[in-house]
Amino acid sequence: MRNSTRIRLIEPTDAAPIAAHRMRDFEAFRPWEPDQPADFFTSKGQAERIDRLLAGYRAGTVWPGVVLADDQVIGQVTVGGILPQPHLRRGSLGYWIASVAQNQGHAGRAVGLVLRVMTDELGLHRAEASTNLENLPSQRVLRRNGFSPYGVAHSSIFLDGNWRDALLWERVVGD
Repeated sequence: MRNSTRIRLIEPTDAAPIAAHRMRDFEAFRPWEPDQPADFFTSKGQAERIDRLLAGYRAGTVWPGVVLADDQVIGQVTVGGILPQPHLRRGSLGYWIASVAQNQGHAGRAVGLVLRVMTDELGLHRAEASTNLENLPSQRVLRRNGFSPYGVAHSSIFLDGNWRDALLWERVVGD
């Protein structure tokens, strides 16, 4: 099937394709993400980052995934800040898709797939996310996956030299 979308747990071998996407898309992602050190955009920097993510996975605080299209890494989808306690059971969702694969439905399908991981594998009850107020494409992805906005976090992230507000999103995923 053409343009198939899958997700899987990140692997050390994903460092090179992730670094290549992040280097190429530096300017495209700049309005939405905080500044990163130069080595973030290298295979070595991504390998170190993947090691930290997998350590978090083993500790139960993060589920770090990659998004695949036709078996090629085209982005990431991550559940972070996992709180598995019986009275909380929630996680925060983040994702990005490389510019070469955008506007093909991959982000929406990847979010739908990771919502299943959140319930079936992680046993979570609530999914949360945040978007920059101006990031309308990401907001559409969340809406299409059943998320609702529930508030604004004022001056919550430092981007491109300024403190920015974020729109907060929620969805109940399990019971």
